[in-house]
Amino acid sequence: MKILIVEDESRLAEVLRRGLREEGIAVEWAENGLRGQEMALSGSYDAVVLDVMLPGRNGFELLRRIRAEGSKVPVLMLTARSGLDDRVRGLDLGADDYLPKPFAFKELMARLRAITRRPAVEPQSRLRIADLEIDLGTREVRRGGKAIDLSSREFALLEFLARRKGLVLTRAMILDHVWASDYDYDGGSNLVDVYVNYLRKKVDHGHPVKLIHTIRGAGYVLREPAP
Repeated sequence: MKILIVEDESRLAEVLRRGLREEGIAVEWAENGLRGQEMALSGSYDAVVLDVMLPGRNGFELLRRIRAEGSKVPVLMLTARSGLDDRVRGLDLGADDYLPKPFAFKELMARLRAITRRPAVEPQSRLRIADLEIDLGTREVRRGGKAIDLSSREFALLEFLARRKGLVLTRAMILDHVWASDYDYDGGSNLVDVYVNYLRKKVDHGHPVKLIHTIRGAGYVLREPAP
């Protein structure tokens, strides 16, 4: 299980990270609402623990935006606010549960188990961007009907880009999610650039319409051609 904590109180965030890791759960932390939104939309999480009072963008607005983007990740609102109106607002915006501070860690774990075991939406089995088709079950990729042979890492990279089509993904975001914990990011590393180049040669080479684009100074994006 992988959990995203969006919490500006570093001491509480560290306590939660330590406790969740002791339970065998992978944890990532965002210290403000803007970073939390970016991570929630670009990452693959089993649940988000979301504070309401956040710098940059409050939890209500963050939740509204990720739901508007179609994210169905379970969200547990975690806040000092315990009034009925705030709880109702959070639930109306798409929160799955609401836990006011202070709280017992055992209760947080119980609530996380509850919201993550609820029936999930049937997972998407195919992705399509223009004439590019990705079968997530068989891991087959075709462009214009022609099969493309990808390594496991190239497929993971393509899937990550395709699931977030239209979004600019930084090199650090790609490295964090495609290589996960098996690589310590070095700002000077060109690992992502190398693999994007491999992928570009296989996916875009020979096609007049390019799908993988470099955004100078920002990262990469996979997007459909403009009509």
